[in-house]
Amino acid sequence: MIDSHCHLDRDELVGELPAVIARARAAGVVGMIAPGVRPASWAGLAAIGARHADDGVAIAIGVHPQCVAELDAGERARLEDVPAAIAEAVAAARAAGATVCAVGECGLDGAHGARAAQEALLRGHVRAARALGLPLILHAVRCHDVLPGILREEGAGEVGGVMHSYGGPPELIATYAALGLAFAFAGAVTWPGARRPLAAARAVPSELLLAETDAPDQAPASRRGRPSEPALVAEVIAGLAAARGAAPAEVAALTMANARRVFGLLGSSPP
Repeated sequence: MIDSHCHLDRDELVGELPAVIARARAAGVVGMIAPGVRPASWAGLAAIGARHADDGVAIAIGVHPQCVAELDAGERARLEDVPAAIAEAVAAARAAGATVCAVGECGLDGAHGARAAQEALLRGHVRAARALGLPLILHAVRCHDVLPGILREEGAGEVGGVMHSYGGPPELIATYAALGLAFAFAGAVTWPGARRPLAAARAVPSELLLAETDAPDQAPASRRGRPSEPALVAEVIAGLAAARGAAPAEVAALTMANARRVFGLLGSSPP
């Protein structure tokens, strides 16, 4: 299994990270992708990626739209040229020994402010991804009226990527798929009463389906209210399997193969 999105540098996980990763490996997780959320966290994330590269950890470099309004003066200065800042951080992370497989987490979040700044940063991320030849990890909340247009304008289809924790309507799947994007689902597919995530999960073409935990957020039903972690991607996969009428082993193999292809991790191998 591959957990295509987990925040290994969050406080809820980083204090016991060796144990978290050991539990993931014991559960059969052979890969974990940890996205960045702001410039101040990039160096620490790169250190985690380097330290745990042999455990299947890869990272991404980006600015989460929910963090945009919180960026300090130093971070804002660093992001005056977004593609250059990301390229520099990617190079530094790789020099430290980390595997960098994507640009992100980036995107738009209509539930948070600084919308103009969010859009400008998103455009910069897409340009960085194109320059680096890396896929995008996209966060999209209350923005589906404008996001496809921005992605088309910036040529995001040249690199593709993934709609992280997809919560949009099934009707937009074809729109995002035409931009080369896959769709990842987290613990919400296991929650009682979940409707939209399950409807979308059933509608996604098999070759575009990914699984994630979004750890430490979005814990599956068995851990609701407590931090999630990569080992729990097995429960997400079971939820996807139930929604799609497939066997969990089949969905585990499918989502792992898709993650390897989308993120260029084809050299990964089981422990």
